[in-house]
Amino acid sequence: MNSTGALSAPKPPFKKVVIIVGSTAVGKSGVAVELALRMKGEVIGLDSRQIYRQMVVGTAQLNEEEQKGVPHHLIGIRDPSELISAGEYAELVEEVINKVLTRGKLPIVCGGSGLYFRALTRGLFEDSSSDLEVRAVLRQRLQKEGADVLLGQLRVIDPDYAEIVHPNNQKRLIRALEVYEITGKPPTEHFLSQKKKGGNDRFLTVYLKAKLEALIPRINSRTEKMIQTGWVDEVQTLLDLGFTDQAHPMDSLGYRDLLRHLKGEIDLKEAVDRIKIETRQYARKQLKWFDKEETDTTLHVDEMSMEKVVDAIQDALNQF
Repeated sequence: MNSTGALSAPKPPFKKVVIIVGSTAVGKSGVAVELALRMKGEVIGLDSRQIYRQMVVGTAQLNEEEQKGVPHHLIGIRDPSELISAGEYAELVEEVINKVLTRGKLPIVCGGSGLYFRALTRGLFEDSSSDLEVRAVLRQRLQKEGADVLLGQLRVIDPDYAEIVHPNNQKRLIRALEVYEITGKPPTEHFLSQKKKGGNDRFLTVYLKAKLEALIPRINSRTEKMIQTGWVDEVQTLLDLGFTDQAHPMDSLGYRDLLRHLKGEIDLKEAVDRIKIETRQYARKQLKWFDKEETDTTLHVDEMSMEKVVDAIQDALNQF
């Protein structure tokens, strides 16, 4: 932490918002906390899973010690049974941002959900036309053929977007196919063609990037630590609460593998090995996603110390 004050920090009240994005295990949360300590900030989650309570270990939510006294928002506040759309999440983030700004603090939004990032900075399909006839046909197909068939169609059209659409989220699934039918563009391409939402020039967007080879040891180490700190017990608790293998929480990375272990289908070592592989695959997809995004600053954190990363963000904010 730069305690010498070599870089002059913007003085409250702040009018800008920092958004830190990047792949899993790149160190976003730690950077956000250090930046908040230095600049009197508060951290706002931008994670599709960390918003849920009772999923603390498996979603890598920071504990009280790791938060270092920095206020955190939208972490562990919703029941795992609740489905929250990207648009709804963006509205929650905007609400908290305004409250933090009112307190004269710096809002630091932090997360790895590419779709939620787009919802916050661009909006979702906000410029798209609607066609009630197309939507009605898709709903009929959903009832007749089922969500898996429509999701399979979306995978052919747009594999990247299909990865983040849960079969239970029928509204998002239908809307994605509707946009394709109307515009002829895959949803991901359509997102990129949209302009930023009006008024969001206050966002300084920072992409923390690392090579996959540098992330793999971090992923492996973090997975082992999560197992040691009670991830298996956390999955058992969800089972005891009535969540089945088809329930929304079990769709999260790693949970289904540990559920299979608890059922006796695979041993713990195999479950852990699977989680490590799946997490690497997820990190690769996140890198691919964020490489396509327009961000204000990209920092190659595998070549920088924590202090240098925070220095760079602070410097970018001073010039923003």
